[in-house]
Amino acid sequence: MAEHYTDEFFMMEAIQEAHKALELGEVPIGAVIVLDGEIIARAHNLRETTQSAVSHAELLAIEEACKRISSWRLERAALYVTLEPCAMCSGAIILSRIERVIYGASDPKGGCAGTFMNLLQDERFNHQSEVIPGILEKDCGELLTNFFRKVRERKREEKRKRQEQALKGNTEFDMG
Repeated sequence: MAEHYTDEFFMMEAIQEAHKALELGEVPIGAVIVLDGEIIARAHNLRETTQSAVSHAELLAIEEACKRISSWRLERAALYVTLEPCAMCSGAIILSRIERVIYGASDPKGGCAGTFMNLLQDERFNHQSEVIPGILEKDCGELLTNFFRKVRERKREEKRKRQEQALKGNTEFDMG
């Protein structure tokens, strides 16, 4: 029965992981790894929580999957991730031999699965992954767009408050 699940089904699972990241104030990126039709690992970004630059959803999912199957080789596995993998995550995907990478939103500034560059299919490496872009792209993209819009709004509000405080401080000094 597991064979009947679609890429959209597993991407929805990755989106659920992204929502967990969002609840923690993290960049909402989620990932799941599927082997033989079964999810063997789930993860979401934890970079802010852990204060670790390597706590990306993909790396955390790869680590969990390797532990789960007691092997660093994920040769028949598929990785579903809401945002196109970066260079660091693409390196881990290559090293762990993941067969298929399915992502939602493209990343024109840093995506290394075909948008900015294509590390995952570079024949100079000893492994290449099949790449399937754009699965539930709108849902994945909106999650990220809305998150970063709120971050920018919060920064503008903080700047406005600092400017008000500075003006208030200058006025008090002048009147004193």
